[in-house]
Amino acid sequence: MALKLYGAAMSPCTSRVMTCLHEKEADFELIPINLFAGEHKQLPFLAKNPFGQIPALEDGDLSLFESRAISAYVAEKYKEAGHDLIRYQSLKEAAEVKVWMEVESQQYHPAISPIIFQFFAAPLQGKAPDQAIIDENLEKLGKVLDVYEEKLSRTKYLAGDFYSLADLFHLSFTYYFMKTPCANLINERPHVKAWWQDISSRPAFQKVAAAMTFGEKGN
Repeated sequence: MALKLYGAAMSPCTSRVMTCLHEKEADFELIPINLFAGEHKQLPFLAKNPFGQIPALEDGDLSLFESRAISAYVAEKYKEAGHDLIRYQSLKEAAEVKVWMEVESQQYHPAISPIIFQFFAAPLQGKAPDQAIIDENLEKLGKVLDVYEEKLSRTKYLAGDFYSLADLFHLSFTYYFMKTPCANLINERPHVKAWWQDISSRPAFQKVAAAMTFGEKGN
């Protein structure tokens, strides 16, 4: 039975889960949720996620929300299929993956997501991007990327010399970030730039990126 993913292909969080599903070669059905019509804030979607945020996943009688939790579930359920995203055969490597998953969630995401909101979501609400918010978070993001630059000078990927969920979790928001005038924050750090070029060129993400058109004309 195919998994049912409720979300929007242009959404960074939905695309995070879709990338994981493609990496694991899992059979799934994307059931579109119209953000602009507010479907995520209404029933029946609220029964799947009471916080009104996409995506949500159904696997038989199991219903999940929160993109990182869904992705971790998919990576574990299909651990022997596709690419090993959790390093389940090595306790040490699996621990490193968990560390850098937390870094993405607690350090990287809080800095990058307000920037993405200002450039892509604010204009759709009829607001001009707030440069003060952008500048404040660019400073925060730069400090995080300095740590990444040092780490990536020693290992090819964040958790080690292997691609994992720790890297995958960065893809969607960084993809949109690279469409902003601030992309040099990545490009001026050679190891971070090489890492980004590597992970963003993976076939699983390329399948998803084509539909990531949030903020483009007509969306």
